[in-house]
Amino acid sequence: MADYSMADRIDDLRRRKEEAINAGSERAVERQHEKGKLLARERIDYLLDPDSFHELDMLVRHRAHESGIEERPYTDGVITGWGTIDGRKVFLFAQDFTVFGGALGEVFAEKIHKIMDLSLSVGAPLIGLNDGAGARIQEGVVGLDGYGGIFWRNVQASGVVPQISVILGPCAGGAVYSPAMTDFIFMVREKSHMFITGPDVVKTVTGEEVTLEELGGASSHSTKSGVATFVGEDEKQVLDEVKNLLSYLPSNNLAEVPAFDVSDERNRLCPELNDLLPESSNQPYEMREIIQTVVDDGEFLEYHSSWATNIVCGFSRLNGKSVGIVGNQPMRFAGVLDIQASEKAARFVRTCDAFNIPIITFVDVPGFLPGVDQEYGGIIRHGAKLLYAYCEATVPRIQLITRKAYGGAYVVMDSKSVGSDLSLAWPTAELAVMGPQGAVEIIYRRELQEDKNPELKRNELVEDYLERFANPYVAAERGFVDDVIDPADTRIRLIDGLEMLASKRTETPRRKHGNIPL
Repeated sequence: MADYSMADRIDDLRRRKEEAINAGSERAVERQHEKGKLLARERIDYLLDPDSFHELDMLVRHRAHESGIEERPYTDGVITGWGTIDGRKVFLFAQDFTVFGGALGEVFAEKIHKIMDLSLSVGAPLIGLNDGAGARIQEGVVGLDGYGGIFWRNVQASGVVPQISVILGPCAGGAVYSPAMTDFIFMVREKSHMFITGPDVVKTVTGEEVTLEELGGASSHSTKSGVATFVGEDEKQVLDEVKNLLSYLPSNNLAEVPAFDVSDERNRLCPELNDLLPESSNQPYEMREIIQTVVDDGEFLEYHSSWATNIVCGFSRLNGKSVGIVGNQPMRFAGVLDIQASEKAARFVRTCDAFNIPIITFVDVPGFLPGVDQEYGGIIRHGAKLLYAYCEATVPRIQLITRKAYGGAYVVMDSKSVGSDLSLAWPTAELAVMGPQGAVEIIYRRELQEDKNPELKRNELVEDYLERFANPYVAAERGFVDDVIDPADTRIRLIDGLEMLASKRTETPRRKHGNIPL
């Protein structure tokens, strides 16, 4: 055996690492750039703090010698490691489309398993940059086993560390289920696609003709399916939004939420809220305006902004600390709860609860959406998800009723009876079993049938009902509302409440887990 000096050996190491850094062919790199997509390493460099990336398994190569794949490039098509974002540790993997099309094989999967295990044991967020062609067909069932290992780890880490999936290219077949089990999914408009079966299979099986973009594009998944949580116009915008999201999340379920120094005055009054609600309670207003008026610097990172738009969810800060916000949206279907709104809000409430983020609920809800479609679609089952999520949540919870709070929908929207810690109401709040029109029709059916002028009588009865019930004071008398407040004081009262609740502790029953009505 020839003698090699240390210098020779270091040269050999450098050559191998250089090969790993440039694992994709020049043609593959060109094609990636031609599509307007960044390379895996460019994405990592953009996302992480400068010079903070520590790569693992750089010199890994596949060992599927009998698969017929003769090339054995270093990295095997996925780059894994850890680094920092705004000084906070994160783990990540980035699928490299320039090596085997980012397709997953045995070694590729093992690299991801290793980084997921580290993320969970260390207690730091996991980010997956997905841009791959699914399982590597030549490696057969080994790849499917690799996917199973990823799915299992997604579930072990669920609610322990934040898991973020960024879809930056194709993500099809079994590969979509790992992102689906993570906490947040980001997509790029026109560039990323997710589906179980592609357009060709759909056409063969059902005869339906559909384009790639219509079937699995960011627009479809952010408006129709509710799969994509956040959508950006390009990769850099999406990666910037990932950084923004992380600023609201703790590193793990045992950590405190991040706290920031803010320029916004803690005791700032919000007199503009006194003029926001229309004179008639049948007219809509923009719930986001209330939220942005109250929170620090008007900053509100909306969750699923284009799906189930009759409910608004998102992250903000109050006095520098993260809060999760849920609010009915009167601008859309009068803010009623339906199947999609219940699912969206339930998922958001559980996410906040898992990561110690206090929840503030702004209530203006006339009820659940009536209709055959809703009943057959299981509004009872889906509405119960939101109810279950609130009942289960042990983080600080504050309810603020701005206007309508009718029937079962009022109870579901974090009422005192399902465990809200503080329930506040504006003087415009209306707490009742149902809206005045419907209530009068039921209570006074006979009188209205017998009256010579039923329209006049109906209007009189509605006025009487509104005077008696369309206010917060009956509920305040019984303690169902803790206080009726001047809208201008809303910000101060919410911050006071959160400070009081900061040390809240709740013992949950001993059990494996509850049985949420899925």
